[in-house]
Amino acid sequence: MQTHFTPAQLEDPDVRESEKILRACVHCGFCTGTCPTFVLLGDELDSPRGRIYLIKDMLENDKPPSAKVVKHIDRCLSCLSCMTTCPSGVHYQHLVDHARDYIEQHYRRPWHDRALRWLLCQLVPRPRLFRWSLRGAQLARPVKGLFRGRMRAMLELAPRQLPAPSPVDRPQVIAAEGPRRARVAILTGCAQQVLDTRINEATVRLLTRHGVEVVVAEGMGCCGSMVHHLGGVETSHRQAAANVDAWWRETTAAGGEGLDAVVINASGCGTTVKDYGFMFRDDPALADKAETIAGLARDVTEFVVDLGLREPARRTGLTVAYHNACSMQHGQELGTKPQTLLKKAGFKVKGVPEGHLCCGSAGIYNILQPDIAGQLRDRKLDNIAKTGPDVVATGNIGCMTQLGPASAVPIVHTVELLDWATGGPRPAALEGRVADPGPALESAAS
Repeated sequence: MQTHFTPAQLEDPDVRESEKILRACVHCGFCTGTCPTFVLLGDELDSPRGRIYLIKDMLENDKPPSAKVVKHIDRCLSCLSCMTTCPSGVHYQHLVDHARDYIEQHYRRPWHDRALRWLLCQLVPRPRLFRWSLRGAQLARPVKGLFRGRMRAMLELAPRQLPAPSPVDRPQVIAAEGPRRARVAILTGCAQQVLDTRINEATVRLLTRHGVEVVVAEGMGCCGSMVHHLGGVETSHRQAAANVDAWWRETTAAGGEGLDAVVINASGCGTTVKDYGFMFRDDPALADKAETIAGLARDVTEFVVDLGLREPARRTGLTVAYHNACSMQHGQELGTKPQTLLKKAGFKVKGVPEGHLCCGSAGIYNILQPDIAGQLRDRKLDNIAKTGPDVVATGNIGCMTQLGPASAVPIVHTVELLDWATGGPRPAALEGRVADPGPALESAAS
């Protein structure tokens, strides 16, 4: 793609990076076939190629974005399926992030849109506030029929029950079982530690059972992903910088223990943390630290594959439909590592048809774009049903929240099944919904 940025414009490092990305695009259109919004809506402007043209025109002419441009950029899920498809290596992730930052600086949204975005950015990254807001939503659930659009979407997504805060999420060091094989920090997340504390608990049990010491670092918090994708670069970088500093202190811990990895069990967060090096590339105070932390970041399944999963302690015979979260397959490009682990743990694993298409969660997309998100959710659930599973596994809390309430079969985090198979407790979501898995392997052998 030809570009016509001026030398003055190219002095801006973000514009300079976007210009490189734009020039890589060859207009081939392969991305349109795997873009969820184009598949649903059939509008070229709701495809990656169409959005690239809009972004190029907006940035190149250095003009305020129109409502039309904002509408089509807002409809992008940032699922990054286009990046997996693109034969030219167009880094659409960084381009659309720059576009959203530009929109937030140069476009004034309607007051109700600004208010909702501000509220979500204040509540979701702060677990205590988020917990209280969900309790309020639970009280309003019985009258959700009085609301429409985004407000109704928020009430429908609010869980009917909230777990109590978990002691696992407090700053601490959790010892490995037996000889220590590795020392890792864990990202406990913000929304996840409110919505489902069992995921972090299962992660800690799985890791410590495999000889891993787990550090919950003081000062660690939200990864910055949600605010970043809304164009709030200053806030998201501040959140990310706090994590870089918290984990950097652990890499230089007294006694030279350091960290072997930063383990993340929410794949949307993992995609962002692995991008910290790019985020802080022009920050002399943080660039090297951020690059180091990004290099240490591992999805929990990615880390356990390298560590080596122990033999299962019980057989289940369960058929698992693996929902491959977009941030797992497109953002982190983990391939079949999670499925391989599930198979090794004794599960029968089936892929989901149209597995490259997003379920519609995409952070808070299911709140901001509820109609499109609802269509994608229903399409995903129809495809899951075709596999006839006993349970659905995925690696992202957002997907679980999106699909769970409407799913006919239980949806659990991959790490919960791995924990269960190697000696941990039965996932709570399976209670009363899945038949008894049978005796432990040791009992069967005897």
